[in-house]
Amino acid sequence: MRKEGASFDLPIALGILGANGDLGETQGLGDVLSLGELSLDGRLRPVRGALPVALRAREAGIRSLILPEENATEAAVVSGVDVYAAASLRAAVELVAALRAGAAPAPLRFDEAALLTHEAPYEVDFREVRGQHAVKRALEVASAGSHNILLIGPPGSGKTMLAKRLPTILPPLEFEAALELTKIHSVAGLTGRSGLVTRRPFRSPHHTISNAGLVGGGTVPRPGEVSLAHHGVLFLDELPEFDRSVLEVLRQPLEDRRVTISRAAMTTTFPASFMLAAAMNPCMCGYFGDPTRECRCTPLQIQRYVNRISGPLLDRIDIHVDVPAVRFKELSDRGAPEGEDSAAVRARVVAARGRQRERFRGSRVFSNAQMPPRLIRRHCRLDPEGERLLEQAMTRQGLSARAYDRILKVSRTIADLEGREEIRPQNVAEAVGFRSLDRAYWT
Repeated sequence: MRKEGASFDLPIALGILGANGDLGETQGLGDVLSLGELSLDGRLRPVRGALPVALRAREAGIRSLILPEENATEAAVVSGVDVYAAASLRAAVELVAALRAGAAPAPLRFDEAALLTHEAPYEVDFREVRGQHAVKRALEVASAGSHNILLIGPPGSGKTMLAKRLPTILPPLEFEAALELTKIHSVAGLTGRSGLVTRRPFRSPHHTISNAGLVGGGTVPRPGEVSLAHHGVLFLDELPEFDRSVLEVLRQPLEDRRVTISRAAMTTTFPASFMLAAAMNPCMCGYFGDPTRECRCTPLQIQRYVNRISGPLLDRIDIHVDVPAVRFKELSDRGAPEGEDSAAVRARVVAARGRQRERFRGSRVFSNAQMPPRLIRRHCRLDPEGERLLEQAMTRQGLSARAYDRILKVSRTIADLEGREEIRPQNVAEAVGFRSLDRAYWT
């Protein structure tokens, strides 16, 4: 039971007033719950965790909830509980009197359909990115199957620009997913007056972040970046610059889709089902493989730079794609046709996710990236030509054994984007091309 912070100021104040007789008769107020921090002038300040409190109040059979104005919209998402907003202690006392007399004002109402239908437009769009058609395709495949992706390219090639546009092609949030995400942001104190979180989050922590900042922590555990990115994207720019111990704590959340934080007082589990997107240079100077700039790194330095990312972590990244420098013609030619906008790509992603939802109906798997080996064998069968192609790729290009299942899952996603149930050899060939770090010249 959480007993920290100033969120109990309002109920303590109302309790003192009731004990003094200032609230009059208090019969019939047993199903009224209040929460809020009091400032010295009597105004109510917002608190964390209003949405989880409202959900718990509904479970306990409490009918009325009095909250600060900044938290009321967030709690009104919960049906079955009448939420009232109060700006001050005096306003809360008046609400209590009205509830006792049966003359309370109309509670706040939440229009679920209207809020989820009118999603605020994004400020960025895939159409703004010049060139990089192969990388855009890789991002589309990653979004369609919820695959983790690593972008490798020289400085200025557009890695960060592309990654920031990932949320614009992900499917819209459904109500239950939005509710779960809002609970996490509410505990972290990030909702404010906005109420329900309707956009998929995009979290991009700096490479100096600590273990606790990434996965959560504190005396009273609070969610970290992996949980704040739930149902969205966690973007790690300059991946090799992160402390190795920080990157290693990602392994368990990537595998289990949740993170458990244990402290002496309690153990808390937060959901952490996110899509990992990361970016890195191919070497320390950034120009290995660039046709226009000379790389000054030795092969040993390149190997050491890549080895900052452990094999077990790379094993959980399905797609590695090279991001070459953009050619001058693609940047300057105004007559060149613009690429697809995010809406067109998103429509294909939504259709592919729909096929996966039907395929995995009744299980705890929601996307191709989450398939365990049992489902991979069932849903990722190849014809003889596809098997020969995959065998040749693993033998001739030096692909590792750990890439086998990843290639099958990505191939399944590519087939879903095409609307096909069978996986064709060209789908396998494209998936093999998405394994840059497994090729022989890296190892």
